[in-house]
Amino acid sequence: MRKRTLSREIALKVLYADEITKEGFEEALRKYWQNTGEKEESVRDFAEFLVLGVASKKDELDSVISKYADNWELDRMATIDRNILRIASFELLHSNQVPPKVAINEAIEMAKKFGDKDSGKFVNGILDKISKSDERESSSRGKE
Repeated sequence: MRKRTLSREIALKVLYADEITKEGFEEALRKYWQNTGEKEESVRDFAEFLVLGVASKKDELDSVISKYADNWELDRMATIDRNILRIASFELLHSNQVPPKVAINEAIEMAKKFGDKDSGKFVNGILDKISKSDERESSSRGKE
């Protein structure tokens, strides 16, 4: 598995744990590293970048996702889908580390792997709208 793909999956697991346990993302991240012993620094760095980025921009990300999730309330989405959308939206709106198509494709693959049978299509539809949106143009993309 590629390092960035692994980092995204780790970020998803940490954000999922944070939501389920309510212990906080920092504690979820600490426990993940303690339990897995991941040694690859680049994997850890990118996973932490994603987790900390999503945590710091969560309200904004949720607002953008809600705007483009036609007929879906954020709290009614599957926890996995919601966190995949947050990670990819963070990459689209606030990071220049990967091209938008890569962020979207990685999110779709995670949704297929961890979500239900329709998660890939669901995630793709929302992220496609976000990638073409005014939010993307007016965001602070590349400043972080």
